[in-house]
Amino acid sequence: MDASAGQAVSEISETAGAPAALRADHTAPERLVLARGVFAGPAPKINDDLYAVIKGKSHRERFSLRLDKGTTAHTNTYFGRFAASYWQRWTTVTEVEVAMTLETTGKTKVRLAASDIAGHRRIVATAETSESGRVVLGTALDMYIDGGAIWIEVDAIGSEVTISDLEWTAQAPDHMRPVAIAICTFNRAQDCAITVAALASDATVLAAIDAVYVVDQGTDLVQDQPLFTETQPKFGDKLRYIRQPNLGGAGGFTRGLYEVSAANEHADVILMDDDILCEPETVLRLNAFANMTVEPTLVGAQMLFLFNPDYLNVGAEETNLGKLRHGQKVSKALRNTSMLKKHQERRVDAGYQAWWTCLIPAEVVKTIGLPVPIFFQWDDVEYGLRAREHGFRTVTLPNAAVWHADFYWKDFDDWARYFSSRNSLIVSSLHADLDPKAITRQLFREIGEYLVGMQYGLAHTTLQGIEDYLKGPEALRDGGIAALAAARGSRGDYSETIKHPAATAPVPNAHINVRRAGGEPSRPLLILFKRAFNQWTGRTIPGLVGVTREDAHWWHVGLYDHVVVTDASQSGVRIRQRDEETARRLLRRAYKVLKQLRKELPSLQNRWRAAMPELTSRENWERLYGIDSQK
Repeated sequence: MDASAGQAVSEISETAGAPAALRADHTAPERLVLARGVFAGPAPKINDDLYAVIKGKSHRERFSLRLDKGTTAHTNTYFGRFAASYWQRWTTVTEVEVAMTLETTGKTKVRLAASDIAGHRRIVATAETSESGRVVLGTALDMYIDGGAIWIEVDAIGSEVTISDLEWTAQAPDHMRPVAIAICTFNRAQDCAITVAALASDATVLAAIDAVYVVDQGTDLVQDQPLFTETQPKFGDKLRYIRQPNLGGAGGFTRGLYEVSAANEHADVILMDDDILCEPETVLRLNAFANMTVEPTLVGAQMLFLFNPDYLNVGAEETNLGKLRHGQKVSKALRNTSMLKKHQERRVDAGYQAWWTCLIPAEVVKTIGLPVPIFFQWDDVEYGLRAREHGFRTVTLPNAAVWHADFYWKDFDDWARYFSSRNSLIVSSLHADLDPKAITRQLFREIGEYLVGMQYGLAHTTLQGIEDYLKGPEALRDGGIAALAAARGSRGDYSETIKHPAATAPVPNAHINVRRAGGEPSRPLLILFKRAFNQWTGRTIPGLVGVTREDAHWWHVGLYDHVVVTDASQSGVRIRQRDEETARRLLRRAYKVLKQLRKELPSLQNRWRAAMPELTSRENWERLYGIDSQK
C-alpha cells in the first residue's frame, strides 16, 4: 500500500488565488448547441471515419472539412450522427436545426438524412447552393421514439467546398445549469495530466464548465507533471487540485460531488476517469442533453475501446442483482461492435451508467446523498440504482463517448475480485431481496469452479469479500484502506496469482505442449462434479501443459495437474499446479462461510439498509477525508 493511503488530512490547492464560486447559472443563448460538426479525432490513433466518411479527395481539420470537386461526404457514422431517438424520448426538444458555413464557388448539394429503427434511410431536408455562406436545414423530432438518427450528406459537384462551424441546435432553455468536472486519479499522473489538457484544448468546452476538480489519491502526483503545470493557466481560477487518502474510485468521485455541491447545490457534476482518452465534444453533448431533459437525468457517455478505438464496449448496461451481476447488456444493445460497420439505431434504456464519464444532476445529490464508501467496483452501479429508486433515470447517450482501456485485457484473477465479491453482495442487499439459498448455491458453484481450475488465490480472494460482507457496515469504517492492503497482501500466499515472463517462467519450456479446449459442455454442473471427483481420486492428466487465455476455462484446465496459462494482459503467464491440501482447506472454508451467509443474509440485508443514511452522509465522508466540518 502506498504511504498516501494513510494520509490523515486532505489538502486542497487552487491554481490562481482564491477559487471563484460556482455560478448560479449561465446566461442562456437563443439557441443551444447540442452537438458540433467534428471531422477529426482527438488523437492520431483514432480513425477519422468515426466522425465523417468521405469518398474522394479531401482535407480534414478538427472542425472543418475541405472536399475537392467531385467528392462526397456524410456524417452517418459514430460521432457524426445526431441521436434523434434519445432526444425525442427524453428531452423537451421538438425540432432541431443543423447549420454550417460553406465556402464554395460551384454547385454544392446538402442533404439532411435520417434513419428509423431498422436503419432505413430517408431524406428530410435539402439545400443547394453555388455561393459561400451559411446553410441551415431543420427537421422535427417526431418520428424517432423507438430508434433512428439524423446526419448530413454533402456533394461537392461544381467546385471544391469547405464545411466549417457545423452546429446542431435547438431552442435553448430559460437558463443553463452550472456544471463542473471531477476527475479521480491514483498514480496515473501522466494520463490524468493529458486528460486535463484535453479539456483545456477546447475553448468552447472550457467556457461552458465552471470548474475542474482533480482529486489525487496517489504518490505519483499530477501536480508534478510538466503538462499539468503548462495547462493550469488556461483554466484561470477554474482548476481545483485536491490531495487525499486513497479511498478508491468511490472516495475520489465522491469528493468531487462533495466539493461541487458545497460550492453550489445547483451545479451538475461530470465524473471522469483519469486514464481515458478524452473527447472534449462529449462533454458538450452530455451537458447539452442534461440541460434539455424533461426531468433531471443522469447522462452517461458510452465507452469505446482504447486498444481497438472503433469498437463500442456496450450500448447500455443493466444489473441482475438476484445473481449478483452488473455489466449486463441491455436487450438489443450493441456490444463489442465496430462502429465503422454498424449503427445503434434502436433506442436502448440503461439501468445505470459506469463512471468512466457520467453527468450527475445536482438534484440527485441533494435528494439521495453521496455514494457508499465501498472503495471501488459497484459504487457507480449502486448510485445509479439508488437514483432510479428515487425517480431519476439514466441515459447512456450514443454518439458521445470516451476511450477507455479494453476490459478483456485485465485478468479476472486479481485483487480487485475482493471488492467485486464484497460489493456485489452489499449493493444487491441494498436494492433487491436476495434468496439466501440461491445466492449461496451460486457462490458455492463459482468457488468450486475456481478450485477445479486450480485458481486457489481467486477462491481465497472471493471468500475474503464474502467474509467482510458478513461483518456488516462496520467493514466500511475506514473506506477500504485496510481491506485493500489485506486483499493485495494475502494473494502472495498462492503461487498461481504471480505473473511470470513467458520466456523465463520457472518451468521447463521445452516440455510445454499447448492443449486446446473443446466446446463448452452442455451440462456444466455435471462436468464440474466429474472434474472434482477425478481430481479427488487422482484421475487427472499428469505432466506440464500450456493453455492459451481463450482456452483457460475451468472445465479444460481442470483436466490437468500442472498448467501454464497465458495472463489476459498477454504480458506473461501464470502457473497453476494441483494442490489437494489447499483445495480441501478452501473448500472447508467456503462451506463454513456460505453456511453462515445463508443463515444471516436476511438480517444482514436489514443491517446494511439501516446503515445507508450514515454511510452516505456528508459527515461520514468528512470523517474519511479528515475534513473539519466546523471550518
